[in-house]
Amino acid sequence: MAKFTTRPVIMGRHYVVTSGHYLATAAGHQIMAQGGNAMDAAVAMGLCLNLLEPHNNSLGGEAPTLVYSAREKKVYAVSGLGWSPAALSLDWCRQHGIDLIPGDGYIPACVPAMLDTWALILARFGTLSFAQAAAPAIELAENGFPLYPELSEVMTALAGHFTRQYPSTARLYLPDGTTAETGKLFRNLDWADALRKMCRAEVTASGKGRIAGIEAARDVFYRGEIAEKIVEFITAHPVEDASGRAHSGLLNLADFAEWHATLEEPVMYNYHGLEVYKCPAWTQGPVFLQQLAILQGFDLKSMGHNSADYLHTWIECAKLAFADREAYYGDPLFDDVPMHLLLSTVYNDQRRELIGPLASVDLRPGDVGRGFPAYATLPVHTDNQHGLALRSHAGDTTHLDALDAQGNMVACTPSGGWFQASPVIDGLGFPLGTRAQMFYLNPGRPNSLAPHKRPRATLTPTLVTRQGEPYLAFGTQGGDCQDQWTLQFFLNVVDFGMDLQEAIDAPIVHTDHFPSSFYPRQADPMLVSAEGRITADVLQDLERRGHKLSVLGDWEHGKVMCVRYDAGRQMLSAAASPRGMVAYALGW
Repeated sequence: MAKFTTRPVIMGRHYVVTSGHYLATAAGHQIMAQGGNAMDAAVAMGLCLNLLEPHNNSLGGEAPTLVYSAREKKVYAVSGLGWSPAALSLDWCRQHGIDLIPGDGYIPACVPAMLDTWALILARFGTLSFAQAAAPAIELAENGFPLYPELSEVMTALAGHFTRQYPSTARLYLPDGTTAETGKLFRNLDWADALRKMCRAEVTASGKGRIAGIEAARDVFYRGEIAEKIVEFITAHPVEDASGRAHSGLLNLADFAEWHATLEEPVMYNYHGLEVYKCPAWTQGPVFLQQLAILQGFDLKSMGHNSADYLHTWIECAKLAFADREAYYGDPLFDDVPMHLLLSTVYNDQRRELIGPLASVDLRPGDVGRGFPAYATLPVHTDNQHGLALRSHAGDTTHLDALDAQGNMVACTPSGGWFQASPVIDGLGFPLGTRAQMFYLNPGRPNSLAPHKRPRATLTPTLVTRQGEPYLAFGTQGGDCQDQWTLQFFLNVVDFGMDLQEAIDAPIVHTDHFPSSFYPRQADPMLVSAEGRITADVLQDLERRGHKLSVLGDWEHGKVMCVRYDAGRQMLSAAASPRGMVAYALGW
C-alpha cells in the first residue's frame, strides 16, 4: 500500500512536544528551550490547554497522566481525577428523585483535579517553579490569544444556551453579542488573576524551597480563596440541569481541602516485547490492554491493514474488552477489580474463542469466578428519549505529550470542566466539571456512586517502554472511543510498521456496541462508525458479517498525538493528527 501522510514526522535530538493546540505546543517548546525537562513542559502545555480549549477542558476538570522518570527508570500513574462530594450519595439521589446523574450543572461536579495534577508533576518530577511553568499561560490569558475556527464556531453555536442558562459564561465569552469572530483576541483576566494569586503564594513560601513553594501555590486553590469562591458561587446560584430542576452545588470546603492528586502503580501488559502502561481502573485505560491480550493470539499483519478480516477481528475484541469494562471497572479503592485475571493468558485464550465469523449481538463480559454479572449482561438500551446525540462526548477532551533527551516522558489527557456543561465561576474564569455523571446508581456493582469516590473516567493516556527504556507515549480525545482510536494507531506502528504520522493519518473506525460512559448512557449494538476513506469493498464485507455501518467524513475520528524515543539512534520524534487542524508537534 502506498504511503500517505499529511505532515512530516517531527524529529530532534533534544526534545519533542505535542499538544491539542499549537500555542500550547509552542509553550512546551519554550520551556524546554529554557532548560526545563519533559515534566516542566507538560505542566506548561497543560495550563495553556486549560485556557485555549475551554470546550475541551479547564481548571475545573481532570488530567489522568502517565510519567516515565528516566532517573528512576520507572513509570508512574498520576491520579488526576477528583473525588465526588461527601454529600453526594445513593440516598441523596433517591431522596431528590435522581435516577440518573445528569451530565450538566452542579450535581455531577467532583473536586477539580487539574491544578493539583500539575503541582504534583512539577514538584515530584520537574525542575521549575510553578510561576515559571505558568508564565506562558498567564501571558496568553492577559494579553489574549486569537480565536481559532473550532472555538469560535462552538462559542457561536452555544450563544443562546449561555444567555439562557449560564449568564456568567455569556459575560466572559460573548460580551459583545451572539457571534464569536475567528481571529479576534480573547482574554480571560479572571483566569490569569487566579494563577497570579497562586504564584504570589509560591513566592511567599519560596524561602522554604521549590517544593514548598509549589505546595503553597496549590493550597490557594484547594485550601484558600479559589475553593472559597467556587463553593460560594455554586451555593448561591442554583442552575437547571438535565433533570429539569435547578440544583445548587454539593461540594464544600472540606471536599477540596482533603483531596490530593496521588502517584499510583500503573497497569502493564507486554505486547510483542513492549511494556504497555495504562492508568488503573479508575479510568477505562486497562481496556486497551485487554484488547491487546486478545489480539496477541492473531497474526494481524497477515490479514492486511484495514482489511475486513482485520477490522472485524479487532472490533469483536473491542466488544469483549468493553463488556468487561462495564462489568468490573471502578475505583480500586472501593471496588474489587480482578485485573490480574482479566489480563491473564488463560482468561484471554477463552475470550478469543468467542470471536466468530459474524458480528456479535450481545454484551458479553467474562466470568471471573463470581458468575456472570447480571447488571452487565442485560440488553443495552438504544432509545433516545432524552434527545441527545449518541457518543456526544467524542470530542471534548485534549491531549499532550513531552519527551526530553534524558528519556523523561509524559502522556496526559486533560478533559472536563467544559464551558458548555456548567457555568463559569464569577471571578475565576472557568467552570466546574461534570465527571460524576459516569457513576452508576445501582448499588453492589463497580463504579457505583459513593461519597469521596473517583468515577470511572474515559481519559486514557498510554506510555510504552521497551526492555524498561522509554519508547512511545500517545493519546487522543474521544470519550469511549479513545482506547479504540489509539489502539489502531498503536497497531499501525507495531504490527504494520508505519511511521508515526502515517499511523495517525490512516483511516479509523470504532464501535458503539456498549453503553456510553456519559449521560444518558446509551448504546447502539453492532454499530460501527467508519471514516469515509475505508474502502467500499471492506465496508460491504463488514455489513455482510452483520455489522451496522455508519460512514462519516474522511477525517472525523480522533486527534491522536504521540512522541517516540529511539535510543539506538539517539533520536526523538513526534507527530500530531491533522483532524481538527489545531494539534501540532514541535521539536529540536
